[in-house]
Amino acid sequence: MSNPIFRAATAQDAERCYQIETTAYEGDEAATQEKIALRIAQYPEGFLVLELDGRVVGFINSGCAHDVVMSDEAFKELVGHDAQAPNVVIMSVVVDPAFQGKGYSAQLMARFVAQMRERGKATIHLMCKDRHVGLYEKMGYRYVQPSASDHGGMAWHEMVMDL
Repeated sequence: MSNPIFRAATAQDAERCYQIETTAYEGDEAATQEKIALRIAQYPEGFLVLELDGRVVGFINSGCAHDVVMSDEAFKELVGHDAQAPNVVIMSVVVDPAFQGKGYSAQLMARFVAQMRERGKATIHLMCKDRHVGLYEKMGYRYVQPSASDHGGMAWHEMVMDL
């Protein structure tokens, strides 16, 4: 297997990213292909893909806000997104199940964090399920609180990393 390639997403990646999204998120928590395409189109700098042997196997996508409200569902469609805002909000961190457990999510996150630092961002926010809190803490995130969001009918936890 070749070395991983990290790159910005293109419109042609939307379908593959949607396929991966639906394997990793349950029910209504997965973004639609249209939302993924919108995120690529409106904020390509915040949409990082991981490619192995010419195939996308994982990605992170995000938006930016001046005031972060993690339970804001409209933000997932980039309503209120401002590319110049100092705070990054991650919407998805996904690796194809066939490639999980090989350290790719940590590599993807490390590259994403480095890029956001280079862009002068102040914080990165995300929501995760209970089982992922420890994983994100190991990556440098700090636990904030249980989230008011019930996206997809699930319980979520808010995490933040100060850059």
